[in-house]
Amino acid sequence: MYSDIAIDHFMCPRNIGNMLDANGQGECGDPSCGDYLIIYIRVENHVIEDISFMVFGCAGAIATSSMTTVLTKGKTIEAALKLTEEDVIEALGGLPEDKQHCSNLGVQALKKAIEDYYRRNKIEK
Repeated sequence: MYSDIAIDHFMCPRNIGNMLDANGQGECGDPSCGDYLIIYIRVENHVIEDISFMVFGCAGAIATSSMTTVLTKGKTIEAALKLTEEDVIEALGGLPEDKQHCSNLGVQALKKAIEDYYRRNKIEK
């Protein structure tokens, strides 16, 4: 059973959409067989000033992607890198056991977006 918070993030996802001025982009999943997520970030002065996503997937994938953006928008890169799958699940009020793997998508795509930001700006980790 999904929590009310998870249902809300599925029905009304936050920060959804493409971002033309992104300076980092991360992808996770396999579009040919299941859930697939792209996260866009715009970083200024080491802070994620804006974040958005596009997702193809189930209710769990949509809700966890939305919550990932909510938990990291306005945070420093260092704080965003500390985000865990468990943090996302907890913020959603839990997820059904068979949907907990969906939380991996958001966290992994976020980390890839930050890596892309570092690469584009020639910043060493």
